[in-house]
Amino acid sequence: MAGGKVMTGRIKAAGSGYKMAREYRQGRLGGEIKKIISEMLLRELKDPRLDGMISISDVEVTRDGSYATCYVTILDTTEGEEARAEREQEVLDGLKSAKGLMRKEIGKELKLRRTPDLIFKMDHSMDYGRHIDEILKGLDL
Repeated sequence: MAGGKVMTGRIKAAGSGYKMAREYRQGRLGGEIKKIISEMLLRELKDPRLDGMISISDVEVTRDGSYATCYVTILDTTEGEEARAEREQEVLDGLKSAKGLMRKEIGKELKLRRTPDLIFKMDHSMDYGRHIDEILKGLDL
């Protein structure tokens, strides 16, 4: 009977550590995917829509590892909202067309049984930060 209680305690301890390990693995996997895609943007992908300063700012992998959301930042200084929106759509289309090649490379590099499907979204956090800086400068504190 005493052995059963000890065993139950071990299962609980292992269960809580397992959740933390899984979250850690998601973060590590996201970091590796980010590194591979960034390297491909610099050296391998020759799509003219992906020219210029394009950066993968973050990659979030779902719990089951089936999807990876890649946040993209464009560092070009395109003037005007309409031109910027057009450039963003152009970049997203280019990334979407290269998605198969990227997944193949990720699967090969990381030796994954199932490579996550890549979802690309624009990251506007730099623009938001710039906007907040302008507001703070306008306050003359």
